[in-house]
Amino acid sequence: MKGTMLAFLLLFALSSQPLLGSAEASPDQVIDTSGKKLRADTNYYIIPAKPFTTCGFVSCFNSGGIALETVGESCPLDVVVVKHNQGLPLRFTPVNNKKGVVRVSTDLNIKFSNDAYDSRCPNHSLVWKIDPFSKEETFVTTNGVLGNPGSNTIHNWFQIEKYEDAYKLVYCPNVCPSCKHVCKDIGIYVYKYREMRLALTNVPFKVKFQKA
Repeated sequence: MKGTMLAFLLLFALSSQPLLGSAEASPDQVIDTSGKKLRADTNYYIIPAKPFTTCGFVSCFNSGGIALETVGESCPLDVVVVKHNQGLPLRFTPVNNKKGVVRVSTDLNIKFSNDAYDSRCPNHSLVWKIDPFSKEETFVTTNGVLGNPGSNTIHNWFQIEKYEDAYKLVYCPNVCPSCKHVCKDIGIYVYKYREMRLALTNVPFKVKFQKA
């Protein structure tokens, strides 16, 4: 009787534990404005989740999507929020791109589409990266490296996170396990009352993704 009871308790204990090596649930897939899953082989616009108005030194204007601009007349091109329009098309490339889907809380590269080629900085890539050497703030710029995760590319990895009823972009490179302390939201920094630049901030830029 004792042996039977011991066997029963052992079986119950084993059944209540997760199986060794069992697969964890994958993070949720990111959804675009039409309710479809974001894919790595498709171009999208990053647009504000809700239209908003920004006032500069001279006037106010309605803000639109994400585009490229030279701030200070130098290369590489910087990532900015533009006026009135949906901006330039982009692509998202997850660190593990085998299935071609884009998921939240997953390292990915963000790259302006080849259609967004800009002759002002022809020798610089259109892959996003952060510029930790900015004087005012840590801005989002370009000339990053696509793929090749490691210590030499930690400035090139971003993530999409669910935020209220939409999404936000964050800089939090999981490809660098010791870099958790650098995780921060990406928001808008009004640069000298004119350009609205993307930068690491305490207030996230609430966005949605619209198929181009």
